[in-house]
Amino acid sequence: MDTSSAFDPRDFRQALSMFATGVTIVTTKGDDGVAVGMTANSFNSVSLDPPMVLWSLAKSARSLPAFSAAPYWNVHVLASDQDALSNRFARAGEDKFAGLPLEDCATGMPLLPGCSARFQCRSVFQYEGGDHIIFVGEVIAYDRAELAPLLYVSGAYAIAAHKGEPPKAAAAPQVGAFSEDMLGYLLGRAHYQFMARFRPMLAEKRISDPEFFLLSLLSVRQPMSLAEIAAHMADTGFETSEAVLDAACARGLLRRDSGGYSLSPAGSDAILHILAAAKAVEADLGGRIGALQGTALRQLLKTLVGTTDRGLPSLWA
Repeated sequence: MDTSSAFDPRDFRQALSMFATGVTIVTTKGDDGVAVGMTANSFNSVSLDPPMVLWSLAKSARSLPAFSAAPYWNVHVLASDQDALSNRFARAGEDKFAGLPLEDCATGMPLLPGCSARFQCRSVFQYEGGDHIIFVGEVIAYDRAELAPLLYVSGAYAIAAHKGEPPKAAAAPQVGAFSEDMLGYLLGRAHYQFMARFRPMLAEKRISDPEFFLLSLLSVRQPMSLAEIAAHMADTGFETSEAVLDAACARGLLRRDSGGYSLSPAGSDAILHILAAAKAVEADLGGRIGALQGTALRQLLKTLVGTTDRGLPSLWA
């Protein structure tokens, strides 16, 4: 351990970055009534009784005079989808509030919507802390929402997720190449267990798995040519040929014209009911695992999709 007083600033910053923090935006108004705001991850609680919080601001910050003189300020704990807002308030030299909706606040300070939590504070103390000023405020009002918070760790934004309970007993030793921790096994089992919850609707509508993927695809964008459908279905493992699509037409699920293949009224009705059942399953699972886990799961799956993508065309473009 390095106990010298002359730390390398860059290495010291990297060591500090290993401590995960939330991301906040602190807002106030200057003497001229102009809104002022900045991104900060130095926010922390001080006391529950009385309710007090703190955050710090660099002495070199252009907004320091406004915050030093302000009797009130608001702290916004950002939600996981507000990273762009964080970046906006971290930049200097622009009108950070331009076009942003603001909510009413008893103190008149700028109050941003869509956050995980918000604290309206009366400024009570200011302390010098090296190259920063530490602001301590008494919380006079607050609110919170069931939204996963945005985190910052190792120089990048992150998603919060509960680790879950440890297993009650040690797992059985793995005797072969297969393991219950294999990503492929976990993804596959989760996929099939999820689909099992709405398979009764698939059976009711007499829709097979390949037809479900096909109808889902065309429910997003239609018409599509055979080549376009085959490109989007390339990773499903199901055959996509003219004969397969014509068979779906013969069953009354699709129709074909000069523009390509589209959903028929029967196909539209079938996929509408199936996707409604799937969304009901999703809502139930979301309630079971919670907002934090659900947000983290979606983000991780999006990252996995992007990492393993072989250049398939974008369905959502």
